[in-house]
Amino acid sequence: MLNTLDSTAIQMQLSQGHLSVLSTCPRKFQHLYLDQLGLHQDPQLQERLDLGAQFHQLMQQQELGLSVESVSLANLSLQRWLAAFSAQPPAMISGDRQSEQRRILQFEGYLLIAVYDLLIEGAEQAQILDWKTYARPPANLQTAWQTRLYLFMLAETSDYPPEQLSITYWFAEANNRAKCSLTFAYTQTQHEQTRQELSQRLRQLTSWLTGYQAGQSLPQVPISANECSKCSFDLRCDRAASPVENRAGLVSEAQLSPETFIGSLELAIATDINQIPEIPL
Repeated sequence: MLNTLDSTAIQMQLSQGHLSVLSTCPRKFQHLYLDQLGLHQDPQLQERLDLGAQFHQLMQQQELGLSVESVSLANLSLQRWLAAFSAQPPAMISGDRQSEQRRILQFEGYLLIAVYDLLIEGAEQAQILDWKTYARPPANLQTAWQTRLYLFMLAETSDYPPEQLSITYWFAEANNRAKCSLTFAYTQTQHEQTRQELSQRLRQLTSWLTGYQAGQSLPQVPISANECSKCSFDLRCDRAASPVENRAGLVSEAQLSPETFIGSLELAIATDINQIPEIPL
């Protein structure tokens, strides 16, 4: 629970996963990160998240020139993903390579956090690479907070202009290996649009946090957004359509939107390698 709030002294740390939840529903953001009502993950989803974290660690070890054979042999999925990457890696630029590269940006009184699976900094361009352990990219991946925040932060924390930046996603379970990666370029226009939306959202969050300290709840998503049926807080928010047997806060993979799943995976991985601490309030 948030006990004290001093906007001049406290800097909340936010990742793309936090921004995704905040954009989807401020009340859900409150329940998760202010009230700290953590969700109990569905065992199958938790197993997949753990496996994804292991894959990211193996990719980091491989990038450092360390052997991954003994670890990967213990799981068929890890073997398959590593073999797929070896057979058809994404197109990568030449330059200095940094695995699990962490960037922090102070913005509107908050600390924005990004962890790049691989960052390549070349003479005239830089490329972010991100490993995904599912098959198909979500339709909104280009406008997802991960894409936007990662590129924004790289532009803000480096000497590269936006037009020299890109982000590439590689999908380990792609059914068509010819389409196993997806790259998005960046522009100055996109950079300014992200800056403007970030500024608006974070200023609004600051206002909501002030109200929260005074006992006010953050706003709920409109019912018309059709998000409540996918949320485990629907009963708590008096948004449940009908009583159901399982109200223990369990979440299945099918209930998660693609962007929320991406955020969950990133947070699980980051927590595992102690790179993104929990939000200090």
